[in-house]
Amino acid sequence: MEQKSTVEEIKQRFDNDVERFSNLDTGQVSTIDATVSLELITEAAKRIVPAATQLLDIGCGAGNYTLMMLKKLPELNCTLNDLSRPMLDKAFERVSAAARHNVTPVQGDIRKVVLPENHFDIILAGAVLHHLRDDHDWEATFQKLYNLLKPGGCLMISDLVTQESSAVSDYTWERYGDYLESVKDKAYRRTVLEYVAKEDSPRSVTYQLELMKKTGFRITEILHKNMCFAAFGGIK
Repeated sequence: MEQKSTVEEIKQRFDNDVERFSNLDTGQVSTIDATVSLELITEAAKRIVPAATQLLDIGCGAGNYTLMMLKKLPELNCTLNDLSRPMLDKAFERVSAAARHNVTPVQGDIRKVVLPENHFDIILAGAVLHHLRDDHDWEATFQKLYNLLKPGGCLMISDLVTQESSAVSDYTWERYGDYLESVKDKAYRRTVLEYVAKEDSPRSVTYQLELMKKTGFRITEILHKNMCFAAFGGIK
């Protein structure tokens, strides 16, 4: 873990990549089934909490997940959270143009920012939790997200994941590398996998669902999985 990117290094990289992440097709080309997962977690959230009024989008990037959520639940008040100020500014600009109600930007690490507990109906976490590090980090963050939700609220996740078995995990990473190479070339494969090795410390779907249950979530759901990417969530 000592060799992984620091929070500041991750923030700086995303500061410089705002425009790419403003377009789901180009910004998420390295994410398998990105548009499928986006549709699934937002549609599931709408069906779980159809009368939702409060949304929190952590690691919101340029706002793609919130924009999709607003298409399904247009009366939402939206709280946007991201490490990167330029990314957050872009999300605020885009979401404010689409929202009917309050849009609140909150810059900072979700582990440290102060937000009201028992307040949010829906929390979206798109491609962000894989930056968590050790078990304590994961457990503390899941507990915080649980505490932020109203009873009956949901946490919906779309993210990079690993496998429980190292042999199967090796296979999925090999397949993912092949996918990246098919998108562009060998250099792109190498670049993306180097980013993953440097920045990310994902956990398996099983690990995260078990952690949700330990934290207090009543119900967990798996919506989609394709190699090392998955969409899933929990209901408080």
